[in-house]
Amino acid sequence: MKNLENPAGIVDETRVVVIGLGYVGLPLAVRLAKHFPTVGVDRDARRVAALRAGYDHTGEVEPDVLAASGLTVTDDPAAGNGADIYIVTVPTPVDADNRPDLSLLLAASTAVAGMLDSARRPIVVYESTVYPGVTEDECGAVLAQVSGLVRGRDFFLGYSPERINPGDRVHTVDRIVKVVAGETPEVTARLCALYDKVTDAGTYPAASIRVAEAAKVIENAQRDINIAFVNEIAQIMARLDLSVWDVLAAARTKWNFLPFQPGLVGGHCIGVDPYYLSHCAEALGHSPAVVLAGRTTNDAMAHWVADRLCDTVAAPARALVLGLTFKENVADLRNSKVVDVIARLRDHGHRVEVHDPRADCAEARAEYGIDLLDSLPESTYDIVFLAVPHDEYHALSPERLAALVRDGGVFGDLKNIVPPSPAFAHARRWTL
Repeated sequence: MKNLENPAGIVDETRVVVIGLGYVGLPLAVRLAKHFPTVGVDRDARRVAALRAGYDHTGEVEPDVLAASGLTVTDDPAAGNGADIYIVTVPTPVDADNRPDLSLLLAASTAVAGMLDSARRPIVVYESTVYPGVTEDECGAVLAQVSGLVRGRDFFLGYSPERINPGDRVHTVDRIVKVVAGETPEVTARLCALYDKVTDAGTYPAASIRVAEAAKVIENAQRDINIAFVNEIAQIMARLDLSVWDVLAAARTKWNFLPFQPGLVGGHCIGVDPYYLSHCAEALGHSPAVVLAGRTTNDAMAHWVADRLCDTVAAPARALVLGLTFKENVADLRNSKVVDVIARLRDHGHRVEVHDPRADCAEARAEYGIDLLDSLPESTYDIVFLAVPHDEYHALSPERLAALVRDGGVFGDLKNIVPPSPAFAHARRWTL
């Protein structure tokens, strides 16, 4: 490996290849391209074409930043041949039975194996969320088998878990601490030197690759458990006819009360990563009761919300759901639990229409069979459910939202963003 004797000696000529140009890979690749010759490889030719035209559908990189970047984007794996550093940022979802699905990760590893040049002794870094052992036992094995090279001699492994929060303009890749681990202290030092160029917040050298993998997977499991707690509290408060928002506001006056909020837990991280942790635990003979209890509570929240919306509305009714993405102000539809609310409303016999100013219509249709409305309707509905508080909905007046609800209908405001208003005198308002 180049500069192994001086591992901190990352130089401007270090060639970097980023595999996967989604929510994680693209911001990282753009940042790296400020310092190193960087190639971004994505197998989606349409994604590559859009990026070349200066458009990032995720909204994570602004057009002017993308246009000014020195990043080379391509769908041709051969463009990544002979680099010094490979960074893999592909998704790691779960299957229909909530078991880890490593197929994209292993396919990316196969592709990278064909790019490796043993003369450069490259480092292959994984940022995808996994359970401890995957980088070395699964990915490393694929790299060695496909390439015919020897790990630890011809190429080396590293791990630096992604911490991208879609839509977050504060905790961006250049402002967060990067946990970094290599299979040797020298590799760790070299990777720290690389990532120190990316983030102003610095790097944290983990004790091992497995430690770094474990740290990542428990970060999101912890959030999942805390949200499950407040979701259960919301259900208890509903039986007491108390607003959970009032209860939480009072509780937050204590200095060490954690400010978690109830809601639908979807997306690619919090709603998925605990299953990676539980899979690992069960393989070791441990029953992860707390981790799975959190998942059970949060996965059931969508049905509970839909049932509350239907409590006073007889079927068949017309329902309008505002927002489909997994969280506010992003276009990301992955693992959106709003889809489960819609399915439950339909199970109750209601006719459901959906509007989302951020979501891609073709993707919504392809992934979920949902046809999005082109614009906010002028008609009235028996149920109007504000599921995702996009800024576009924040900008609407209470009068405009109330005009969507027929007399005697229900207006559901999941996140309690719409202030009380006489405009809703004709309807029942519901929130957690």
